Amino acid sequence: MRIALALGGGAGLGWAHIGVLRALDEAGIGIGAMAGTSIGGVAAISYAAGRLDTLEELAHSVSHMRHVIRYLGPEWRPGAMLSGKGIARLIQQHLGDLSFEDLAIPTVVVASDLIAGEPVVLDRGPVADAIHATIALPGIFRPVVHEGRVLVDGGPVMPVPVRPARDLAPELPLVAVNLQGDYPGRSRLAGIHRPRLTTISVFRASMGLMLSQLARQSLDLDPPDLELALPVGHIDTSNFTRAEELVRLGHDAAIEALPRIRALAA
Repeated sequence: MRIALALGGGAGLGWAHIGVLRALDEAGIGIGAMAGTSIGGVAAISYAAGRLDTLEELAHSVSHMRHVIRYLGPEWRPGAMLSGKGIARLIQQHLGDLSFEDLAIPTVVVASDLIAGEPVVLDRGPVADAIHATIALPGIFRPVVHEGRVLVDGGPVMPVPVRPARDLAPELPLVAVNLQGDYPGRSRLAGIHRPRLTTISVFRASMGLMLSQLARQSLDLDPPDLELALPVGHIDTSNFTRAEELVRLGHDAAIEALPRIRALAA
């Protein structure tokens, strides 16, 4: 059987997508179309380009936050804390001069248009440029100017890109992978259950709640045939150093969901 796949955003939690994709491959579940937002876009394009192994190697190489800092290339610039040059070089090394037209699986990524206030589906031209746009976290990376649009991370407008994935292959059952669905884990991580609250714990819990509800509302408005809400809330989204655990969690969640995925084709 084949499915369409929507991979949601979640920064460092996105390594879990690798485990989901591995499990689907092992089970013989074909992927006929993919859409990704932010780190979900990185995973989707890597898989469609046949470079998931390279992405996993990169994920496991980030064993300390100093590695993240090296990759990001801190450089204060107007409109952002980081120039984005470091991550642009990394994307170029990973994907080279591939274009969407080169991908083996129809794939798109989603960015946010800051001027129009709407999602933008990127589906043609160099994939490196599209990834740079979909991961351009507002205030962290400079926006990407593309065809007259000012683009940033797709998460604010479409945290789980169900509609673009469905548009690519409306005949296929659609599975959405939500990295923001574990708010109980997020609230525990923030320390909101401790006897004495701190300003930081309240802020972190509130941000977690906002992201969780944004994803929930997006999925309620455009429901997939099956949602995989991964149990990753106990890991901070800014932590890129826990790839081994996240890959395992994604793999285990997908394996557990296989009966429901196969039932979609029944």
